[in-house]
Amino acid sequence: MAVKKPVYLDFQASCPMDPAVLEVLQRVQRDHFGNPSSNGHSFGWAAQTLVENARKQVADLVGAREKEIIFTSGATEANNLALLGIANTCPKPGKIITTCLEHSSISEPVAELEKSGWQVISLKSDNMGMISPEELVEKIDDSTVLVSIVAAQNEIGTLQPLSKISKICREKGIVFHSDAAQAADLLSLDSQNEFIDLISLSAHKIYGPKGVGALRLRQSSSTIRLKPLLFGGGQEGGNRPGTLNVPGIAAFGEACRLALENRDRNIAHLSKLRDRLWGCLKTSLTGIHLNGAFDSRLPGNLNVRFDGLGAVKLLPRLSVLALSTGSACRSSQPGPSPILLALGLSREQAASSLRIGVGRFTTEEEVDFAAERIIAAVTRIRAEKK
Repeated sequence: MAVKKPVYLDFQASCPMDPAVLEVLQRVQRDHFGNPSSNGHSFGWAAQTLVENARKQVADLVGAREKEIIFTSGATEANNLALLGIANTCPKPGKIITTCLEHSSISEPVAELEKSGWQVISLKSDNMGMISPEELVEKIDDSTVLVSIVAAQNEIGTLQPLSKISKICREKGIVFHSDAAQAADLLSLDSQNEFIDLISLSAHKIYGPKGVGALRLRQSSSTIRLKPLLFGGGQEGGNRPGTLNVPGIAAFGEACRLALENRDRNIAHLSKLRDRLWGCLKTSLTGIHLNGAFDSRLPGNLNVRFDGLGAVKLLPRLSVLALSTGSACRSSQPGPSPILLALGLSREQAASSLRIGVGRFTTEEEVDFAAERIIAAVTRIRAEKK
């Protein structure tokens, strides 16, 4: 079977829309232009019905209640709303605990809060990209307001022990937020929803459209309050005003429905492809290493480094493959990835690393093709250096 080129292997950056999701997006864009806040006619009612149906589908994916879902423009906005929204309700600055592995939509808002007097603690990672729950316990004190820890790191794919972390936060009475943009379709967040207060989601990371996401805000007897970042309109319970993106939200809901329905099958497929690719590479190449933990890892992620071979020299030889050196959000920033440096890698080792992401639509033929091209390119460059 011929492989269609180029082969897309950057699924942690973004996913193509599932055909069923695209059909929903196009149908709603064409047929349902009413404003869901217009409650005086059938066009508004129809749009509102679509939004509420999607809200249920998103809630089902993470085991939440429908009223706990706030639609946003994506996980970046959801992360900002969670962090700044909680902090801005506090009468005075306190302590926020996060990690050295966070996306910039966590680290940058936290840095802004630090400028205004908040104490920020960044938990360290071990050389596998894992955070220690024991260190978290040590850092929590009476001034701690919020803990924010990524569910799955987008560069190295490491999965954090959310169950342990969330239980610690619950026992200490601390609000716990997790950026689950990379993990929502592949982790059973529904089984942990009792202990995670805020969850950030992004549609385009689960085969939905770009420009839409959600924040799950847990409701309980001691309701967590947010101060909105935007004002005007009162939509989404006043937490996120503005006319809702009905086509995007409906498509997001369908992406969540498909993710939940096919979770086990997708995990098995991705794990099989990832293991096949890693097996081919490590069997054929010397001086190749895996960055991050293998067992506690996103099933579709590999982050590998090659001794003595910079990724910037390797990528031009692999133009038939869509690969990356790290997070798409850091592509304009020079220098090695701070995530890889946090694992204890040297600058040279970090600069010798590639992120490879397989996805729902990746085939075995594409994986074999990618392995052949990577092996050939690495071998050729090494021979040229001799």
